[in-house]
Amino acid sequence: MSLKSVGTALTRTLWSRGNRTPPLSRNPKVNRLSTTCGVLGGTNHGDKSTHQSCRSDLDRPSGEAASPGEHPHKCASGDAKRPKDSIRGPGVTGVRRRSFTSNAAPMDQRSYLWTRYNDLKRLVYDLIPPGACKSLNSSVIYANNEVDLAEVDIYGFDYDYTLAQYSNALNTLIYNTARDFLVEHFKYPEEIKTYDYLPNFAVRGLHYDIQKGLLMKIDAFHYIQPGTVYRGLTPLPDEEVLDLYGGTFHVPLQQDSGFYGKGPKVKQFMDIFSIPEMTLMAVANDFFITNDIEYDPVHLFKDVSEAIGMVHIKGYMYKWIMQDLDKFILRGDETDAVLHKLASHGKKLFLITNSPFSFVDKGMRHMVGENWRDFFDVVIVQADKPHFFTDCIKPFRRLDGNGDLRWEKITSLEKGQIYKQGNLFDFLRLTGWRGSKVLYFGDHLYSDLADLMLRHGWRTAAIVPELEHETKVVSAHRYAVNLTWLQALTGLMERLQIHRDAESRDVFVEWQKEREELRVMTKNLFNPQFGSIFRTLHNPTYFSRRLNRFSDIYMASLSCLLNYDLSYTFYPRRTPLQHEAPLWMDQLCTGCMKTPHLEDMANIR
Repeated sequence: MSLKSVGTALTRTLWSRGNRTPPLSRNPKVNRLSTTCGVLGGTNHGDKSTHQSCRSDLDRPSGEAASPGEHPHKCASGDAKRPKDSIRGPGVTGVRRRSFTSNAAPMDQRSYLWTRYNDLKRLVYDLIPPGACKSLNSSVIYANNEVDLAEVDIYGFDYDYTLAQYSNALNTLIYNTARDFLVEHFKYPEEIKTYDYLPNFAVRGLHYDIQKGLLMKIDAFHYIQPGTVYRGLTPLPDEEVLDLYGGTFHVPLQQDSGFYGKGPKVKQFMDIFSIPEMTLMAVANDFFITNDIEYDPVHLFKDVSEAIGMVHIKGYMYKWIMQDLDKFILRGDETDAVLHKLASHGKKLFLITNSPFSFVDKGMRHMVGENWRDFFDVVIVQADKPHFFTDCIKPFRRLDGNGDLRWEKITSLEKGQIYKQGNLFDFLRLTGWRGSKVLYFGDHLYSDLADLMLRHGWRTAAIVPELEHETKVVSAHRYAVNLTWLQALTGLMERLQIHRDAESRDVFVEWQKEREELRVMTKNLFNPQFGSIFRTLHNPTYFSRRLNRFSDIYMASLSCLLNYDLSYTFYPRRTPLQHEAPLWMDQLCTGCMKTPHLEDMANIR
């Protein structure tokens, strides 16, 4: 059973059970979510009908009397009378409609609110069966935009973390080597070597304030998520964060970070290789703070970045992987199956990677075989993305069979040849591969996908390995119960906030505290420090916003493509906008409207 089905069941149960504040019986001609009800005058033979505002007693405590002369369902016009309701419910035969009069003793405000709370909580826990979210599957391809694979003739790929998936053991080696570089080349204190790699500390998509030395998680609206700001390995209190940022959690990323998230003041860590870099950044800060050593966070940031860069520039990472392909490369047989499937259907394939040919060649031979180049119509190495997609300066150079550069001018891109550098503008001119008939796969939202979608109209597919972990969490019964109750409690608070007396305010303080605890519990199921890479509390993360903007489809690994035929159409779910949503989860759980009655809103004053 899906969460939507659970919510619908909750709503029906709330309407059918004897809730102390049930919704009004509705005339068949009244919209179920409207805050007004139409009172019809005349007959059904074309007479004009009048439309008059009505108020509900939904939020009056049980037993509380109406004002003298006030009807429980009060119409704005005193002259027009509501027609008598049928004894049968709309569309229901043989069932007498419920009566909502009560002879119960008046209830104090606190007891009334807690009764609503307990009734709702009991329903949530009773009606969510185990396995409510089991339909989630990490092998699914998710769509941000409609994509018809029948229209795609050309498939392009990045190499690292796209064609080749790497094990987590690689992150440990990157961290340890860069940490040692800090000591040996940048003369950092030897004691930093006592800090081991923390594999579950950081998540992809975090931002780093270079001048303040803070690692943080930011949402799609450029607001810091409270409780996710770390100086070193220690979280900062929210009060200190507000003080550092001038009394707000907002960070002006457009001026501090730039389009590609590279600074000058704030950097976003977007690729999977950046996880050990974030950990080393936090460890180095922690060492200086713990030992009360004065330092400049800007210098530390540059030193750590250079140390991580040396791991790649000096070829350490390539050397480790080539020495033990079985240890570091995952799912090679699945990559082989994807390439065979595409080639057998007559699709054209190309590869554009920043990695050197010798490294790519050895990895592809391991995964696909000696003749791996036969699958690809064009192979480009050391492309220098993202500049490959934006600059038109560097020409293509051909490599010979030994990987050495040739000197002739490139006038065509030929199958079976290896090319270095170049630029997309020459690539488009020489191949003619343009527009939505091209689908390119990559793991880096900026370097691989952004320019292709925004400037050139290619279809794009993001590889997001974290989906495997995240879908497991979301599929757990504990997560389903916590999230549904969190949404239900939020809806209850939204509906009943019109009660502003002292007793009600005390109850709301307790509810708000529980709501914050539920949020923290839900976050910790993904990662204790930073939570999900896709959500900051109820909002999408900045990473998630970029994922939706720069990728038509996204998936955990390239092997997900094996689950679909090549004429399949991916349709994005229509997620309702706030103003058009007929029912959200909080309404389904509470059986109440999203927006309070206008008359109730007026009482808030």
